Amino acid sequence: MEAKAVSKYIRISPFKIRRVMDQVRGKPVEEALRKLAFTPKKGARILEKVIRSAVANAEHNLGLDVDKLIIKRVYADQGPTLKRWIPRAMGRANRILKRTSHITVVVAEG
Repeated sequence: MEAKAVSKYIRISPFKIRRVMDQVRGKPVEEALRKLAFTPKKGARILEKVIRSAVANAEHNLGLDVDKLIIKRVYADQGPTLKRWIPRAMGRANRILKRTSHITVVVAEG
């Protein structure tokens, strides 16, 4: 049995959050949360919240044992991109892309 949590429209690029995801993929939940607590990246705080949500879903909705959960799948898809403009010299403008992510975490008993 699997429990899932999805967090959408998070203001971090998928490229940056995937670097953090690679550290916890396939690990037991307790070990993954410990590792994220000492990771000095913005994505670590965001991913920690999504993992805790998936664990709560597993415990509350499916009645799974929290101590036996592992992170089965974790991935980040690209969400909509906010397009902004910054003024440059001689009346020109450059576009800034503020990317968003949809983060999905699937936990299962292992």
